[in-house]
Amino acid sequence: MEENDVVRSLAALAQPVRLRVFRALVVAGPAGLTPGALTEALEVSATSLSFHLKELMHSALVSQERQGRNLIYRAAFDRMNGLLAYLTENCCQGEACLTEGGAACDC
Repeated sequence: MEENDVVRSLAALAQPVRLRVFRALVVAGPAGLTPGALTEALEVSATSLSFHLKELMHSALVSQERQGRNLIYRAAFDRMNGLLAYLTENCCQGEACLTEGGAACDC
């Protein structure tokens, strides 16, 4: 992942509503959510949600698909994983950051 892409992704997530939307889509998994489900779950107006979804799509953290009359939004897991990989690339001096038991190492 390029540095500019990382900055764009982090900037998109650096807003409370967008962060909540993205997290809700991550929880929803590959099935995704409709805008109606998101507005109801997050108690955000449709207008505000539309703006925030547009920003998340611009950062490529969210994808959109039309299914019949509905739009389905999904978290872009490949992009999310790329962002996490970029952020942790040099973690723990190149060693695994977790021990065999799943605890964080003492880097």
